[in-house]
Amino acid sequence: DNEYLEIDLEQEKKQNKVLVRLFILKDYEDSNLVLNALREGYTIAVVDIKLLKKRDPIELKRAISKIKKTVEALEGSIAGFGDVVIATPSFASIPREVQRSKEPKKDEYDMY
Repeated sequence: DNEYLEIDLEQEKKQNKVLVRLFILKDYEDSNLVLNALREGYTIAVVDIKLLKKRDPIELKRAISKIKKTVEALEGSIAGFGDVVIATPSFASIPREVQRSKEPKKDEYDMY
């Protein structure tokens, strides 16, 4: 009896894709969903904090602190942009400086 296990190579390829997932923090417990996704290693979390910010700023602070500690333990990055927080695992980083477009000087395109 020769037994063998068939491996689906297509399934392996799918698992290596990076996911950008949106989360909405409605309460402190929702931070666990973000943490579980980040721990999987293939997820960049985009977290909408607007609802919790209005409802309970202290609970929001606790949730963000919890997410930040986990991101740091995973050697990832976290940054806030208004009512959105982005958290990444170690393979991605978030630059802190804002990229500004270079505006041409007024006389740079004047031909006359």
